[in-house]
Amino acid sequence: MYKILALDLDGTLTNSKKEITPHTLDVLIQAQQKGLRLVLASGRPTAGIKPLARQLHLKDYGGYILAFNGGLIIDCATGEIIYQNVLDTSVYKHLYEVGNTDDFKILSYMDEYIACEDIENEYVRYEAKLNKMKLKKMNSFLKEINFPEPKCLIVGNEKKLAKLEKELSEYYEGKMSIYRSEPFFLEILPLGIDKAKRLEFLLNHLGLKREELMACGDGFNDLSMIEYAGLGVAMSNAQPIVKEAADYITLSNEEDGVAAAVKKFIGL
Repeated sequence: MYKILALDLDGTLTNSKKEITPHTLDVLIQAQQKGLRLVLASGRPTAGIKPLARQLHLKDYGGYILAFNGGLIIDCATGEIIYQNVLDTSVYKHLYEVGNTDDFKILSYMDEYIACEDIENEYVRYEAKLNKMKLKKMNSFLKEINFPEPKCLIVGNEKKLAKLEKELSEYYEGKMSIYRSEPFFLEILPLGIDKAKRLEFLLNHLGLKREELMACGDGFNDLSMIEYAGLGVAMSNAQPIVKEAADYITLSNEEDGVAAAVKKFIGL
C-alpha cells in the first residue's frame, strides 16, 4: 500500500495552463482524506509551489513541499524547514561570467521575486509565468545576489544550453549538481541535490520505506525519483528516458494522468 505520493508539478500535476484541473484536485483531496500524504517535488522555488500547496490543503493533511529539486523541504502542517542546502557564494562570479552572455541569462530568487538583469528575456519571463512570481530587475547580479541561495538558473537556447551543461558539469564535477529540468533551463544546485536523495531523507524522517512511495513525473529532473520510488509513474508526455525508467505510464497532464494513476494504485 502506498502511503506517500511525490508529484512533480509542471507537465505532471498541472496542465498547459499551469493549473490543477477540478477532477485531479478532487481525486487528490479524496486520497489525502484516506491518509495518503502528498509531496510537491519541483525545481520551482518555494514561492512558486505554495499556491498549489494551499489549493491542495497540504497544511490540513500533513503534506510537504520539496522545492529547488530538493534543496529545501518544508512541513506544510507546521511551516518548519526540515532540510535545507545552499550554494557557496564563491561560485557566483564564474556562473555569472558564463551565464550572462548574448546566449544565456542567469537568474535567482529573492523572496517572491525572480531576479535577473534582463527581465525581458523570453525564458526569464517564462520562468516567472511558470511560478506565478513577479520579476525584479537587477542592476548588478553579483552585488545583489550576495547571499547563499538553494539554486541559480541559467536559461537559453536548447542546443547551446546542452553544450554549456556539459562544460559546467565537467568543471564542477564533485562540487555541484548541474542538469536541465527543461531543455532551456539549466539548474545549478549544491552537490547531491536531487529529488530521489531528498525523498529518501524525507522517508527516513517519517519512518517510511521506499516501497511505500509512489512518484509521478515527466522531466529529466524526475528521473531519479521515478527510479527510486516503489512505484515510478511517468506521464505519457514524459521525456523518453523517464518513460523507459518508469514502472507504469499514465495519461498525459492534459488528460488528468495523475488522477488516473492515483485511482488505479491508491484504490479510490
